[in-house]
Amino acid sequence: MLMISRFLFGPFRPGIEAQRPLLYRIAYAWCHDAALADDLVQETLSKALVRRAQLRDEAALKAWMVSIMNHCWLDYLRSRRDFDDIDDLHDELESGADSPEACCNREQVIACVRAAVERLPLGQRQVLTLVDLEDFGYTEVAGILDIPVGTVMSRLSRARASLKNLLEPAMLQPAARPLLRRVK
Repeated sequence: MLMISRFLFGPFRPGIEAQRPLLYRIAYAWCHDAALADDLVQETLSKALVRRAQLRDEAALKAWMVSIMNHCWLDYLRSRRDFDDIDDLHDELESGADSPEACCNREQVIACVRAAVERLPLGQRQVLTLVDLEDFGYTEVAGILDIPVGTVMSRLSRARASLKNLLEPAMLQPAARPLLRRVK
């Protein structure tokens, strides 16, 4: 079977498999569900192997695979019927969620940032993770998400402003002091 696999997929398969950690990070940032992120990555890898002939430039492999994953993600959202159309989503923060609490150590800071990113609307969250966390260029992100470059820039600007507003109260609070009790 291994010999057949090498014959069918050639040197292309290791390149695709090498993208797994990147794809998982992005998928998890988008959905915040480990099992769903695994499913999205697996579906992406499967589709990439089947559609390997569509890749014209090996240098664009990373962006091409993230683009496939974006389509898998949109298909998943459509199947859940959480919304009528992705273009109708508002780039506004969801109301009713608590603001991030004061962060004392590294783990709490990471948790605060993750919670703030999770509260961003889908479009902002996607653009922010691709540009700021995965270092894709605006043009690449526009191609991956199939949106204009101007939309990428505006969503990124709103996402950064929203994150600042969400995280600012946590940063302004004084550091938590340990509680002391009186012992006689």
